[in-house]
Amino acid sequence: MSLEWDGCRAGRTRRRPSPGAGRRAGNATLEQSGVPGLTMEEVARRAGTNKNALYRRWPNRVALGVAAYRRLASAQTQLPDTGSLRGDALEMLRRANSTWSSPYGEILRGLIAAAGATPELLAELRDPAAGGGAYEAAWLTLLGRAVARGEAAPEALHPRVASAPTALLRNEYVTRGVPAVPDAVLTEIVDEVFLPLVRGRGPARV
Repeated sequence: MSLEWDGCRAGRTRRRPSPGAGRRAGNATLEQSGVPGLTMEEVARRAGTNKNALYRRWPNRVALGVAAYRRLASAQTQLPDTGSLRGDALEMLRRANSTWSSPYGEILRGLIAAAGATPELLAELRDPAAGGGAYEAAWLTLLGRAVARGEAAPEALHPRVASAPTALLRNEYVTRGVPAVPDAVLTEIVDEVFLPLVRGRGPARV
């Protein structure tokens, strides 16, 4: 585990975890104990340091948990390449659906509840499947490929368009409280909303 060393005035040394080490320890704690078991003491134990060293980087356990989750989610982001925008969009939604209905989805919901009225932390969790901006960037990449293939007009390459599918999927979880969204609903999101939205951004036809 990567740890940095700081000199103390008395000539002794103490270990101060790198941000990556703290996030990795946070990941392990979240995976094994969930949000209720995420404490600064437990993360410090796993990182081989003390909780005061963690507090110098993160103000509380929720901030550390959000950072750990974003690292985990970003690492899981992989772009499909089915050869068509429809196929790519369906695959992206299916992966997100699988993640949100897994234990990772439970962790995410726990972090959102723990973040409460902290806008900056909630903003960092705005794209739960793969860590904020990284997930939106993935959808923009898929749209960029579609533009290059002639499936979509350049006007379709817009952040609002890119965020629409996952926003609708997230809404299914939030408003319906389902453990997993049926594949038929994912197909509806793509065929009835996303692709018409893409088509409407310019003269090209998908």
